[in-house]
Amino acid sequence: MPKSKLTILLSVNAAAILIAGILIASAIWFNGGLEFRVVGERSDIVKDVVGEMSLLESVSESTASVSEYTNVTGNDDYISTSSHEFDNSPVPAGELWNERAVTIYATPDTDLCVGGSLSDLGEMYWQTSDSSVISGFYNSARTWLGFNSETCRYPVISGVGTTTITAGTYDGKRKDSITVTVVAPPNEQWKREVLTLVNKIRIKNNLNQLVWGYTCESAADLRATETMELYSHTRPDGSDWSTVCEPTEPGGVSGENLAIGNAAVSPATTVALWMGSESHRANILNPEYTKLAVGFNFDLNSNYKTYWSQFFSTY
Repeated sequence: MPKSKLTILLSVNAAAILIAGILIASAIWFNGGLEFRVVGERSDIVKDVVGEMSLLESVSESTASVSEYTNVTGNDDYISTSSHEFDNSPVPAGELWNERAVTIYATPDTDLCVGGSLSDLGEMYWQTSDSSVISGFYNSARTWLGFNSETCRYPVISGVGTTTITAGTYDGKRKDSITVTVVAPPNEQWKREVLTLVNKIRIKNNLNQLVWGYTCESAADLRATETMELYSHTRPDGSDWSTVCEPTEPGGVSGENLAIGNAAVSPATTVALWMGSESHRANILNPEYTKLAVGFNFDLNSNYKTYWSQFFSTY
């Protein structure tokens, strides 16, 4: 059965993502030791620039990958600069939070921030009561997502469950605690959110919306699983990626985007990464496609933790 296949690229996530109108020259990949790779059908290029960050409290030094990233405008529909839901109204004297408890995903996709009305806090300490849930904090926030490194910290997630976070200023003027519950990401919901985000982008570009690709739904899930074993458009059994869901009629076309790594921590950040790559963007904006199936796996104990696939098709 004849078919045509588009040229595609896959990318392991750099920690930089796009914010509308801002050129991100470099950003920090927070869970260290992960490499940044871009692999094409005609090349095998590995780009790895290693830096170091110090972690607060119980977490030791870790290496982090840093990579250059090119800006693409018009991404405001799917980039969130406030993924946390903290109460930013005035915080009582001596305290740091209005809330007593928050829930975040284990991916993680949230910085922990003190009250938004606070400023000039100086150096702070952050502690966790259960290192099996949150083992510590990076001594920084994801400023490339709009978080303030003075008042926010990016948590090192080590498991699901509940822990108490205690933070304070070294001058003793403010100290507070908050209960943080870490839960697994909602796999099925997030897969559908990727379709919604892709369609927002296509609408902005005067393209037809895609419908859920039921024909290749199980194939997309399988490809996300296979990337845990082999991150490549070649499947673990040596066959091409496209064999996972063959065209159902002559002339059917398909394309694949893959993303793994601890920067693809939500549908928004993952779609932003794809839109920042010319070839991934070409798949998302291809006017020929009519369907999209999305696969997603999350394994906190695996090397890269998050594993995404997009399977575009006309069938």
